[in-house]
Amino acid sequence: MSERILIVEDDSHLRSLLERIFLDEGYLVETAPEGDLALNMALQRHYDLIILDVMLPGKDGFSVCASLRASNVTVPILMLTVKDEVQDKVQGFEAGADDYLTKPFSIEELLARVRALLRRSKLYKGTIKAGDIEVDPIKRKVAKGGRLIELSPKEFELLEYLVRNKGRVIGEKAIKEKVWGSGEIKSSVLKVYIHHLRHKLGDAEGKIIKTVRGVGYILDVS
Repeated sequence: MSERILIVEDDSHLRSLLERIFLDEGYLVETAPEGDLALNMALQRHYDLIILDVMLPGKDGFSVCASLRASNVTVPILMLTVKDEVQDKVQGFEAGADDYLTKPFSIEELLARVRALLRRSKLYKGTIKAGDIEVDPIKRKVAKGGRLIELSPKEFELLEYLVRNKGRVIGEKAIKEKVWGSGEIKSSVLKVYIHHLRHKLGDAEGKIIKTVRGVGYILDVS
């Protein structure tokens, strides 16, 4: 069965172009020109992926994304924007976006990112553990020592990846490609998320999530 994609874009020309491209690629496609309609559609129907512009009439893309995550809608979300500042990207990821593509972009890169997000969404079932840390990918819940920990969607994905690779040193680029879908994400963005995770895990000294200088990070629960 073909994957269903919702394209949310206020530019009618770009919206029609993207719709045609994804239809030609064999996807089922629905579109929305503004944020409030897109939110209602995504809450009422099942989509396998949402392509979401940031600058929209009504609710902007950040608000739509955050509202969906608050409603426990876990569909992969790829945000499109003309903004390329680190803080804007952090805001998008904190709202729950899975990937972030800056305009103008190549269609080949967009298609590659969509395929990667769809592959990732089909992987990994069942609770995984590392020491007293438990991660449930289905319910998207995390507990440490039996205590539930509230994480943002991107923090959850980062911790899940580290737990699945516990005891292994993982390079920064590998983490960024897996969690953000692109190795080009700035290291400063990754460092912000590592800092947040350490704080929420009670790991201020970095004894659980350790930095391997010049390489990356390791989740050490030995």
